[in-house]
Amino acid sequence: MTDVTAGALRALHDALCEAIIAGDAAELASILTDEFTLTHMTGYVQSKSEWLDAIETGQMQYHRMDTVEATLSAEGTTPGLTARTLTDATIWGSRSTWRLTLRSWFEPHGDDWVIARTVASTW
Repeated sequence: MTDVTAGALRALHDALCEAIIAGDAAELASILTDEFTLTHMTGYVQSKSEWLDAIETGQMQYHRMDTVEATLSAEGTTPGLTARTLTDATIWGSRSTWRLTLRSWFEPHGDDWVIARTVASTW
């Protein structure tokens, strides 16, 4: 993985976090594939449209996300990023700060990258 690619993927992770905090569904839609899924720490797999709807309706409100560390890797031709975050959020009425590991995989999209899938777990 080149330094340019690594920088682009880290910037995309940062853009994801910023858009989540802002509740900016349009920005999120632009950086996620149409087939994007988010697997929650409970194991629930949520489609892009369902997740963005939950953000827009306030069922999922993200107040703060601090990335503690982030590591890039590649599985074959698919680059990934594993980020440990402290995520302050209200999810379906319960507010807490979760220690989440977000594992994201990326796909090329023209000259840029988009996020294809993210899996959240605790650390």
